[in-house]
Amino acid sequence: MKRVDDFRLKLGKDELVPIMIGGMGVDISTAELALVAARLGGVGHISDAMVQDVSDRRFDTSFVKEKTKFYKYNINNSDKTDIKFNLEQLAEATRMHVGKTMEAKQGTGMIFVNCMEKLTMNGPRETLKVRLESSLDAGIDGITMSAGLHLGSFGMIADHPRFRDAKLGIIVSSVRALQLFLRKNSRLNRLPDYVIVEGPLAGGHLGFGMDWAEYDLQTIITEIVQYLKTENLDIPLIAAGGIFTGSDAVSFMENGAAGVQVATRFTVTNECGLPANVKQEYFKASEGDIEVNNISPTGYPMRMLKNTPAIGDGIRPGCESYGYLLDGNGNCAYITSYNREVAAHPDAKKVSVMDKTCLCTHMRNFNCWTCGQMTYRLKDTTRKLPDGTYELLSAEHVFRDYQFSVDHQIALPV
Repeated sequence: MKRVDDFRLKLGKDELVPIMIGGMGVDISTAELALVAARLGGVGHISDAMVQDVSDRRFDTSFVKEKTKFYKYNINNSDKTDIKFNLEQLAEATRMHVGKTMEAKQGTGMIFVNCMEKLTMNGPRETLKVRLESSLDAGIDGITMSAGLHLGSFGMIADHPRFRDAKLGIIVSSVRALQLFLRKNSRLNRLPDYVIVEGPLAGGHLGFGMDWAEYDLQTIITEIVQYLKTENLDIPLIAAGGIFTGSDAVSFMENGAAGVQVATRFTVTNECGLPANVKQEYFKASEGDIEVNNISPTGYPMRMLKNTPAIGDGIRPGCESYGYLLDGNGNCAYITSYNREVAAHPDAKKVSVMDKTCLCTHMRNFNCWTCGQMTYRLKDTTRKLPDGTYELLSAEHVFRDYQFSVDHQIALPV
């Protein structure tokens, strides 16, 4: 029986262990987690979601404090069109987070940054351009473009000196999305170095509607493999979503994938950025505790634990401090829902908003417990301790279990 280690992911001239750790924000996929993957010869992701807040916590900067102070006058105003990001500070925060991570990198693997198009930041084009370029400036090995079609993202950085040097990839959930991307960018003569095919069992935002259960990852990969073959294109495909064991990974690599992206099992490692109490919530979850809902202001369905504190919370929008989901007109679906509930309950000290959530504030505070569909199986990957909690794992333990396990076996901690 084959193991993941019997395969190699070829990205240009580089050969890697075909395991990517997904880029979970906000700082859930920490630099420490990505560094383990790189040291072991695979690919680790960091996320640039809310990078200014991440910089403040990691490097004692004060970007959020300064932004809050600057827009303090607007806190009680429901109109958020004034709120803009200082692009120089955004670039500085990105270069710091990426640069410090790259300075610490060891081993033969790579570190990529996950960059979400849906972080529109009341300036969708200019803020995305700064984030992409600053990551390249700071020496990132590659950029995974996610949460959107990214039809214009390659064009934004086509003049950057590292445009053809860095590894650039996209996440798609259908052959049509890939076709649109390739057609839009054909004039650049620059194919993506890899394509992550994310299926319906993935964590967080999904590239499907509420009919997600009708889709199947292997079917989508097979369709894309056939399309690439027809077009005579050689682009490595990375399978993602619901891949819980090394044997799961091997199955996909024997059927068209060049590698796998995994994340759920790394949420309960020491290196993961989730607080310890939240990791225990992931361990305790049953299959019935996992839901897909529409509370994200992005418009994408989102998978999370049913008891996540973000569901139904009516916190005042924190756009003066954050505002990462404000569209190009200064609007956010949560603000609309919040104002509706305030108007309907004028005497309430705090309202409940069920249809949307303040994703920025709740993700920043680790109160939005997004998860993959296989989260309920995490308890089977470790031991229950005498006090009733579950033993956390090391990222290296989980990585090597994926790399070397056979017959769907999962190695328990020693």
